Amino acid sequence: MSKKSFKEELREWKNAIVWSLLVFLFIVKPFVVSGYKIPSGSMEDTLLIGDYLMVDKFTYGGEVPLVNLRVPGFRDPAPGDMVVFWSPEGPKPSFFDQLFFWKKSKNLRLVKRCVAQEGQTVEVRDKQLYIDGVLQEELYVKHSDARVFPKEYIPRDNFGPVTVPEGYYFMMGDNRDDSHDSRFFGPVPRKKVIGTPLLIYFSMDEDLQKVRVKRILKLF
Repeated sequence: MSKKSFKEELREWKNAIVWSLLVFLFIVKPFVVSGYKIPSGSMEDTLLIGDYLMVDKFTYGGEVPLVNLRVPGFRDPAPGDMVVFWSPEGPKPSFFDQLFFWKKSKNLRLVKRCVAQEGQTVEVRDKQLYIDGVLQEELYVKHSDARVFPKEYIPRDNFGPVTVPEGYYFMMGDNRDDSHDSRFFGPVPRKKVIGTPLLIYFSMDEDLQKVRVKRILKLF
């Protein structure tokens, strides 16, 4: 049995690397997992600024770039899920935004908590969330501002009631007093959903320039 020449082995390594990159860029990243960095405090204290997330796109079903088709997932977002989605206020994501998530993209990605799905009625009374008239117990919610504003001034503390339309989800940040969410831009359509956080693979306190070791590899 003859030995492979150095050029043959090099060619095989090149082919393996190229195919691995193609699989990652065109299958794994669009349909299975992708990365996301937390840029704001809207999900504190569940997610912190400087957390780097691995996003599971497989559970809800990944979107096929360019053709507006979605690979079937195992289930839809449900109340209580953390969801990564394209901002309803931004332009429609381009092919390259969907595929690669360029840092300079004008299509903003957000992560919030799904609090209600289609057919459910959402109301906020003096900072307390009611779904279908029932007060919700949300142990992960944070309030950083003691002031309570009327809905005529700002919908942050008093909102609704509104019923979530078919094919939409109502998203709110865990840091309720410092989150721009569905109280302001309305329910999020299913087609804007990207995935759900799977784990924190790295975390950096950018103010202190210190790695948060205890948050690394934290699963959700």
